[in-house]
Amino acid sequence: MKQVERTSVVEVAYTLRADGPEGEELETCTEEAPFVFRMGNEEVLEAFENQMLGKKAGEPFECLIACNEAYGEETEEAIVALPKETFLVDGKLDEEVMKPGEVVPMEDDQGNEVVGVVVNRDGDMVHVDFNHPLAGLDLHFEGVIVAISQ
Repeated sequence: MKQVERTSVVEVAYTLRADGPEGEELETCTEEAPFVFRMGNEEVLEAFENQMLGKKAGEPFECLIACNEAYGEETEEAIVALPKETFLVDGKLDEEVMKPGEVVPMEDDQGNEVVGVVVNRDGDMVHVDFNHPLAGLDLHFEGVIVAISQ
């Protein structure tokens, strides 16, 4: 029977919870619509890959990935004040995008897409949180290996 190797394509069904098996449910992937990733392609956390190594198709798994091996702690440096002009679309200010809780896709200095969440608006400045949504959390995965291929 095949087992997960460093170059495998792995299909997993799982439930992801914050901070342990009784924590808030964050995400679910079913066996009918599993999450598919290639080992070694940096598509998933390295700590998650390490937990998958050696597992066989049909085998259940459960793992807790500590915050420092996942997305790290939330940091104040990731909350950035941007001039409201940053939110101009076709020369017009998009007021809807500047409301607290709005998710805003942007680009960093190297042209990479980053996603932030508007925290508040203070006069001409908009404060956006660029921490990863799962920063500050220990991640508890419970699921099953649906399929393995090479």
